[in-house]
Amino acid sequence: DKQRAAAQARVDALGSAIERDGAASVLAAAEALAAVLGPLADLVRIEPGCEDAVAAALGPLADAIAVADTGAAMSAIRHLRSSGNGRAALLVLGTPHAQYPPAPSGARWLNDCITGSEQVRAALSHLLRGYVLVSDLDSAAAIVASNPSLLAVTGHGDVLAAAWALAGDANASRLQLQAALDAAQTDLRDLTADAERTQFEIANLERAREEANARVEATLARLHESDAQMSAVAEQLGEFASAIRNAQAEAQRLAQAMADAAAARDGDTESVSVLRGQLLEAQSQPEIRVPDDVDRQALSQALETARATEVDARLGVRTTEERMQAAAAQADAVERAARESRAAIDRAVRRKEQRERELRVARAVHSGTAVLAQYIDRVLLAAERERDAGELNRRELEAERASLRGQERELAAEYERLTDTVHRDDLARAEQRMRIEALQEKVLDDYGIEDSTLIAEYGPAALVPVSQQSPADEADAEPAPEPYPYVREQQERRLAEAEKGLALLGRVNPLALEEYAAMEERHKFLSDQVEDLKRGRADLLSIIAEVDERVREVFAAAFHETAAHFAQIFPRLFPGGEARMYLTDEENLLTTGVEIEAKPPGKKPRSLLQLSGGESSLTAVAFLVAIFKARPSPFYVLDEVEAALDDVNLGRLIDVLADLKHSSQLIIITHQKRTMEIADALYGVSMRGDGLSAVIGQRISDIHDDEPEPAVL
Repeated sequence: DKQRAAAQARVDALGSAIERDGAASVLAAAEALAAVLGPLADLVRIEPGCEDAVAAALGPLADAIAVADTGAAMSAIRHLRSSGNGRAALLVLGTPHAQYPPAPSGARWLNDCITGSEQVRAALSHLLRGYVLVSDLDSAAAIVASNPSLLAVTGHGDVLAAAWALAGDANASRLQLQAALDAAQTDLRDLTADAERTQFEIANLERAREEANARVEATLARLHESDAQMSAVAEQLGEFASAIRNAQAEAQRLAQAMADAAAARDGDTESVSVLRGQLLEAQSQPEIRVPDDVDRQALSQALETARATEVDARLGVRTTEERMQAAAAQADAVERAARESRAAIDRAVRRKEQRERELRVARAVHSGTAVLAQYIDRVLLAAERERDAGELNRRELEAERASLRGQERELAAEYERLTDTVHRDDLARAEQRMRIEALQEKVLDDYGIEDSTLIAEYGPAALVPVSQQSPADEADAEPAPEPYPYVREQQERRLAEAEKGLALLGRVNPLALEEYAAMEERHKFLSDQVEDLKRGRADLLSIIAEVDERVREVFAAAFHETAAHFAQIFPRLFPGGEARMYLTDEENLLTTGVEIEAKPPGKKPRSLLQLSGGESSLTAVAFLVAIFKARPSPFYVLDEVEAALDDVNLGRLIDVLADLKHSSQLIIITHQKRTMEIADALYGVSMRGDGLSAVIGQRISDIHDDEPEPAVL
């Protein structure tokens, strides 16, 4: 509605202006405003989080209107003054982009947060020159302290300078107003939803009224049922009252019977006491007359009579007690029934009172529901009338808005056409002017001559000189061509080829000669080093070849000698057996392996892993003794090599060791007695009498001066 009213106001104002000033003045004002490019907020885009900082730095210019140049700004200012439409902030485009040095550490230039048209960014670069964006106030204080000429802005819009500061919430900009408009539209939608929800609640109230009427009718039905129940309870109360009267009469009769029984019991008790006294007197008499049969019979009859009387009295007492207990129980039951009847009467009375209260409440609810139903009917009728009126008004406003939108579209199209035409012409003129100025500055910077001199000497009217031949190029036998007239297409192709060749050459390096000399010297040094490495490698390869050859010779000699001794020693340990050693790769002695093939007597040739424990031990000892024979040593240390041998094999091993001790000294660690017998000296550990261990030695035979001294440990 506000937008519709504003559009209608603009149309009315335009019509009034045409009637007051005429179409010519209005067209002149439109031409004056044709160079207006639009609001600054619509021409740029600000990075998220930087909106408040940019708004605080720009201040009133945050809602400025961008114009093409100074002339357009002057025309707009004159129009504002003549029309009296208030003040406006204008951003004049067409200025070159301001140059920025590198930003301080921990900050960035505020102008880098804005993207959009290059002309708008160029104009804003002058407005935002000196503003840097920081993360917080501490960083802003540090940057301003180190650079007093800078202005630090935080993301919340707080500005800090060397001599002033600006903080707090900024005034609402156009963007914030747009946000407020969006919020208002959202509220309008919410209110519409509330109206629909109210209609839904009214429908719910109608249903609630119907349910209340149903509850009232149900309450009345329950009230009638309670009246019937009250009548039934009254009848029960009458029956209970007659039962109580009967129970009271029975209780009185039982009480009289209890009194009679108590009197009879008292008389019987006295009779028993008299008889007991008589019995005691009879017993106390010194002379006892033995009654005869007649007395005994009379006494027996009297005793039986007394016993019968006592039994009757006891039965009467027991019967009376039982009757009293039954009467008491019946009285308790009657009293309990009376209490229950009174409680039932009280509950019935309270239920009746509650039903009466519920009846009154139901009648009040019924009357209130009727009033509420009448009110709801009136509200529904009023709401329907308002809805019909609003619907009619809405249709009228829709039609009016459609008409206004059509007029607005026509005016906007005309305005945009005029604006585009003027803006296109201004842009073309500004671009031509900027290109001419840029070319003049480039000529003056690159060649140091004026543009008039350049046109006079190198313009289209002058002949194109032929490029001079480079001294490094091959001499051409043909004569040099003469200058020729200027043809733009030909010269553009020539320029493109020259630029392509220049791009292929790259940038000119003034230090290329020094770098070439240094690289040449470095290359010579590295070449000498490579030659030295090659010579050293050749020497090492020759030495390695000699060593490998020597290793082959030594290994071959040692292998053949060891194999010969092994073939001799194995039959001594295994009479009738055979064994041999061979190489896995006889062509390459440096990487070959050695295989041992042993054939004990009566067995096929097999590897060492397939022999038994004793056979493996003897074969290993034969191999060791063969090595000892091939490359003798001054002494050998053997640690229980015969532990897994039986007596026969042990004797064969002792023969081999006895043969070996003639050339070397043997130190054997053993527990075998037969091995100790061949030793010349024994050394061991024994315990003395005081419980301490001591090393002792015992010489077995004399040691000759020319023989080594074998020992067994």
